Amino acid sequence: MLAASMTSLIACRDADAPASASGGGSVSAGPTPAAVAFAREQRRWRAARLADVTRPDGWTSLVGLHWVGRGPHYVGSAPDNGIRIAKGPPQLGMLELRKDGALRLVPASGAGLTLDGAPLTAAAELRSDADEYGPSAIGFDQGKGIAMVIKRGDRYALRVKHADAEARTGFVGLDYWPASPQWRIAARFLPHPPGRTIPIANITGGIDDTPNPGVVEFAHGGRSWRLEALDEGDGELFLVFADRTNGRGSYSAGRFLDAGKPDAQGRVMLDFNRSYNPPCAFTAFATCPLPPPENRLDLAIPAGEKAYAKPSHP
Repeated sequence: MLAASMTSLIACRDADAPASASGGGSVSAGPTPAAVAFAREQRRWRAARLADVTRPDGWTSLVGLHWVGRGPHYVGSAPDNGIRIAKGPPQLGMLELRKDGALRLVPASGAGLTLDGAPLTAAAELRSDADEYGPSAIGFDQGKGIAMVIKRGDRYALRVKHADAEARTGFVGLDYWPASPQWRIAARFLPHPPGRTIPIANITGGIDDTPNPGVVEFAHGGRSWRLEALDEGDGELFLVFADRTNGRGSYSAGRFLDAGKPDAQGRVMLDFNRSYNPPCAFTAFATCPLPPPENRLDLAIPAGEKAYAKPSHP
């Protein structure tokens, strides 16, 4: 349950808190101000991460990913729909994918739908997540449910979320390695020529050419390591990496790390204590990018988020 996840967070917080006393009854000088600040920052980040994962429309709320072929498709939870969603009204409406890639939704009578927050009572064109303004949000079940169209390569899919998703209501919390300053590493950004892309495979088998602004270089264990950086449109660096803890404590398909923007000298901070699981660690209905070959490190990074322990169901 969600309450259990908060208990897990508190346990992580207490486990990572700096010690203030040594054994044998003698009192140490206590943690330094830098150690206290570091621990506080990590707790704040973990709390924000937990809130993001478990919010009503977060990744644990996914209940379906339905690939859409050309032509009209009835959508709803009733078994006679061409696209049957796990939760929602029996008839949500008719979704049509035209030859030119345009998407149109005709709402079912009495479905109580909204489109981008406004009541939807007539046929409407839909945006996908490839649109510069982002995907149209189809709301249902008094706001508990949301559906949107995503584009992967030349294919379209209907992604469906619901606040009552079992992955969310049965969430068991996040687990971390103890935070350590040794995994907060100063790195440097080496830019690539403008416009460069890198092929990134995703867990559904597709490949996307993704903006690749440069490489991040860092040192650890007496060696130099490099990670190709991705740009998702906000100018900040996004790293998808694999390391030798994958399947041995961390999620088997790799982890993500947000690195921020390099400064004018190309300096950037990599805090592997804040590496985190992709959405696919929590749900089968996500389309996660996989680490490119260049980002598969022959290095164990026992820092950040561990593999999610999904609850067992009878």
